[in-house]
Amino acid sequence: MKGNKYVKYLRWSLLALITIFITTESYLHITQGGGISPSIHALCPFGGLESLYQVFTTGNLISKIFAGTLILFGITVVLALLFRRSFCGLLCPFGAIQEFFANVGQRIFKKRWIMPQKIDRPLRYLKYLVLLLTVFYAWKTAGLWMSSYDPWSAYAHLPEGLGSVWEESAVGLILLGITLIGSLLYDRFFCKYLCPMGALYGILGKVSPFKVVRNEDSCINCGKCNKVCPMNIDVQHVKEVKSAECINCQSCVLNCPKAGALESKEGSKAVKPIVVIALVLVVFFGSIFAFQVSGLYKLLPEPLKAGETINLDEIKGYMTINEAAEATHIELKEFYKKFQIPESVPAETMMKEISKTVPGYEFSQIKATLENSISDGNSEPIKK
Repeated sequence: MKGNKYVKYLRWSLLALITIFITTESYLHITQGGGISPSIHALCPFGGLESLYQVFTTGNLISKIFAGTLILFGITVVLALLFRRSFCGLLCPFGAIQEFFANVGQRIFKKRWIMPQKIDRPLRYLKYLVLLLTVFYAWKTAGLWMSSYDPWSAYAHLPEGLGSVWEESAVGLILLGITLIGSLLYDRFFCKYLCPMGALYGILGKVSPFKVVRNEDSCINCGKCNKVCPMNIDVQHVKEVKSAECINCQSCVLNCPKAGALESKEGSKAVKPIVVIALVLVVFFGSIFAFQVSGLYKLLPEPLKAGETINLDEIKGYMTINEAAEATHIELKEFYKKFQIPESVPAETMMKEISKTVPGYEFSQIKATLENSISDGNSEPIKK
């Protein structure tokens, strides 16, 4: 149907725009500094889940996560309760990249590969294990311990160069490669088998009133719905799609050749695919806009006030040497000495960029050593 064709273009365009936006923000964060654009962790709703325990026990968010990330997480939870894994199917940039590679793969191989069921079924449970592990260790360590293993984080840091990403996140880079190659062969490879947020949204979506319903009287059993489903759900042989794997991409409904054979329903009310997409956009972006107006949606650190002093552990990689020295109220020469920075490195160099001119230099490691020294009582702490 002609109208459905335009809705498909709308969905692809939406995913493409979000992917371009997030990729651009990540690039600016890496190249221009975290004071200009948020980190990939702040832009990912999973950061909000990782921070929950820290927020409830200490009232603070873990490093690199801001109030906006927690709000973003809350909005996606509401989406999952209303429209299942809609964030995955209509808004997730990493999902969009996988779909792009899947389309390229189908053009190369002239076929759509499907994982054998005896392998596919147990692999689907992996993402639930990943969810448990990442949340447990994030809450236990109060940090983004998963960062070096995260393929999405590795993707966002590619502007630093493959060598730099490999040093900081070798496992994440390997998983990114596996995800992209896997997606060439199998649709939404990471979404099916490894995504912890997909696992969470799938669990929450089980209580959602949203579902795809097949009208057995109208269905002509052509199998088109099964062929286009990126999550390989057997839509053709069920009355209602209630699977936790459904990402509400609307592909089955949009590609069904028989009018009325497949319908999206919110409760008992049929909803057209264009309306489903519109409702998801209104809930997601409308909520973000409302929180922005209220001043609660923040994804960047607050700028330092005149004369404000920060602790050593609050020095950010995007700060220049000069900015970090001023913020900690340490004489520039003393700062160079304390952080073991050669005098040949210009004061305008970002802390995270020092390693590019001083091979083997580890800003985070030196900072951690200084923090431990202060906590052990070997140095006077710097207070605000």
